[in-house]
Amino acid sequence: MRLNRQKSWKVLLVSLAAAVSFSMLAGCGKSDNADSAKDTSKAVATYEGGTITEKEFDLDTRIMKFLTPQQAAYLEIDAFKESILKQEVAFEYLDGKASDEAKKEAEKETDAQMESLKSGLGDTYESSLKEQNLKEADVRAYMLRVLTVYKDMLLKITDDQVKTEFEATKGDYTKATVRHVLVGLTDKDGKERSDEDALKIAKEVKTKLDGGADFAAIVKEYSDDTGSVENGGEYKDTALGGYVEEFKKAAQTLPLNTISDPVKTVYGYHIMEVESRTERTFDQLTADEKETVKSTLASKNLESFMEKDMESLNVKIDLPASSPEASAAASAAPSASPAASEEPAATEAAK
Repeated sequence: MRLNRQKSWKVLLVSLAAAVSFSMLAGCGKSDNADSAKDTSKAVATYEGGTITEKEFDLDTRIMKFLTPQQAAYLEIDAFKESILKQEVAFEYLDGKASDEAKKEAEKETDAQMESLKSGLGDTYESSLKEQNLKEADVRAYMLRVLTVYKDMLLKITDDQVKTEFEATKGDYTKATVRHVLVGLTDKDGKERSDEDALKIAKEVKTKLDGGADFAAIVKEYSDDTGSVENGGEYKDTALGGYVEEFKKAAQTLPLNTISDPVKTVYGYHIMEVESRTERTFDQLTADEKETVKSTLASKNLESFMEKDMESLNVKIDLPASSPEASAAASAAPSASPAASEEPAATEAAK
């Protein structure tokens, strides 16, 4: 079980993994294929300066299923469809406002993303496209639309804004060495454990560690975090922003070399010990970390547009309702949930 799950981002992407996650959020907008010229289907979304038709939205839906088949059931839920469509409007609008420089950079990045996509799917690439009745050009148009908006947002961010954002979130860049024992809500064998039972075992672990038990031995006996068992439960010199929120806060504030009380996260209960913790200045960040800060700002700016400026576009949605049976099946499908504890429309954009 990974402790350092991906950060949740509502818009933007940098890597192939982010592109896949992001497909559940942003539609690709209008396709450049020949079929679009013949489109006489009804408009499912209208806004100041444009429309999105039923045929276009169907194409978007098939692209999303191609990129994230495990999340396809969400596309049968009416509220989720509407959310995707509204954000598709935002991306189509913003793509039209993007600078020439952003478009040029997006072209290069799109080529790289498509190669990564093909490499990742390997021999299943062509059959996966065929399954959703897609052409490569459809997927490329999707990637280009999203990346153009992303690049345009990035180009507008100044160095001073990046420094200010870092100062507001500098705790995420603190590096710490942390040992922990995870008593999961699911054990090593995949068997579910009640919250009450997990907490009881976690308290037992703390009692043993407080009594002087060897941490590594306790980890091997009790911990359900298979990723750290062989390291004695240790995550060494790791930036804290990559951890789930409750674990991160505990790692930021616990006294050094002290056994914690049980810390609850979505994974279960953690008994933690922070062995070292080093705060960092902006000048100590790597180039990749500075890009992470920049991407955070770009994401916030795009979220701000969607929350505050969309109203000025006078968006009107006219989607046909899904059947009750389809919506119920989608809501009940556990495999459709985006990454267990992630928000449905979330993505990581900056790693």
